[in-house]
Amino acid sequence: MNAIITASELASELTGENPPVVLDVRWQLSVAKAAGEPPFDGRAAYEAGHVPGAVYIDLDRELAGTPGTGGRHPLPEVAEFGAAMRRAGVSAARPVVVYDGGQGWAAARAWWLLRWTGHPHVRVLDGGLPSWEGDLSVDVPVPAEGDFEPVPAVGGLLDADGAAALARSGVLLDARAGERYRGEIEPIDRVGGHIPGAVSAPTTENVGPDGRFLPAEDLKDRFKALGASEGTEVGVYCGSGVSAAHEVLALAVAGIPAALYVGSWSEWSSDPSRPVAVGPDPQ
Repeated sequence: MNAIITASELASELTGENPPVVLDVRWQLSVAKAAGEPPFDGRAAYEAGHVPGAVYIDLDRELAGTPGTGGRHPLPEVAEFGAAMRRAGVSAARPVVVYDGGQGWAAARAWWLLRWTGHPHVRVLDGGLPSWEGDLSVDVPVPAEGDFEPVPAVGGLLDADGAAALARSGVLLDARAGERYRGEIEPIDRVGGHIPGAVSAPTTENVGPDGRFLPAEDLKDRFKALGASEGTEVGVYCGSGVSAAHEVLALAVAGIPAALYVGSWSEWSSDPSRPVAVGPDPQ
């Protein structure tokens, strides 16, 4: 099953016999805004216009737990996540398509959570809402309650110790910007740098200027050059488990399974006993 879907494919499926549930997960990382700019309001953006029939999902409230020692965007409680998905109309027998404002990070977080908890048919709209060529709707649907019951997978998820071990024995990719990996800047967390042994792999390099993913073969070549290929044990982290989900999605497009370290740098760096590497090299 493809992990992504084009806008034209989505438009066609919405008129088919088993149309997908569409989730709008528009969200922005707070530090990405200019000084003095009000916080991004995903719900307001949704209410101003969305793919017809789409249901809004709040990343901070429904795709993450309370920030703490587990990082800024820890996993939500499974029962609460399931209830949120059922309220949005998600059922096991209906496909799901997720989109955001075009960056792809928030949509990928929703994709990863749904896949990790057992939904069999989830895809991300490639290019997000900007790729949608149809009309937008301001109608807020009230979906029928879904029946999705999340069951977390065995595997696919890393904790801090697992990430450290994978950096030694497999391939651990750091999806953040290179300057954060190198420790040149750190706008959010206690200390800059990276997990020793991790390889810099900014997820922004997995897409073209239009926000759409590079072709699968190009992604496969990119990851191979970073040491990640089919048959290699691969994990990904970022700042708080959001942009890393986007890299896990890019790896899936390339046919490479990967685990996600949800706590990511926000968890790792909060413990002063954990080692920190700086500079361009993994060690």
